[in-house]
Amino acid sequence: MKLFLDTANMQEIRDGVRLGVISGVTTNPSLAATEGIGNRESYKTAVVEIAEILDGPISVEVVSQDVEGMVAEGRDIAGWIPNPWVKIPSTIAGIEAMSVLASEGIKINQTLCFSTNQALLGAQAGATVVSPFVGRLDDIGQQGMDLVSEIVSVFKEHEIKTQVMAASIRHSLHCLLAARAGATIATVPYRILLQMVQHPLTDAGLTRFLADWERAGG
Repeated sequence: MKLFLDTANMQEIRDGVRLGVISGVTTNPSLAATEGIGNRESYKTAVVEIAEILDGPISVEVVSQDVEGMVAEGRDIAGWIPNPWVKIPSTIAGIEAMSVLASEGIKINQTLCFSTNQALLGAQAGATVVSPFVGRLDDIGQQGMDLVSEIVSVFKEHEIKTQVMAASIRHSLHCLLAARAGATIATVPYRILLQMVQHPLTDAGLTRFLADWERAGG
């Protein structure tokens, strides 16, 4: 399972890339707004900067809600950087826009996916990757990771090539569960990436090793 960073913060992206474990980045209007990016031109500038830091896929979301608007935005975004994945929502208009853009060779990240039916439609429309939102399903009392497992299983059964990216990751256990479920990718906030490496026994072990070394006169 590959790891993407879910952020629009340049320092987090630089720090994550230095670790050598990040294969891509996902962004959305909310993440962009958090970084003070409030219009299309500044969003484009940020995305271009991310592409200078990372060679992998960068997901960039449209903000239009109608087919024509999403298609126009998707075509525009496709020209910003070498490896864009255009994020299109799981709506009727979104499915139609995915179909148009995918037919033109533009890679699609089907976002805001909350059901296997939505994932199936996106896959048939040509989505490169579908992003089930785990944490948001958990928030309403459902098992978000069950959706990831079901999509992976159905895609495997029918030999569907669309990748599955676990999104809306809230804690490091989600990453482990996504890997167990067979997700192709998990996109995680930087703080979750740090949680993945942290363990109290590692810290305790290092403290003991250093103390023993100092006692031995090292």
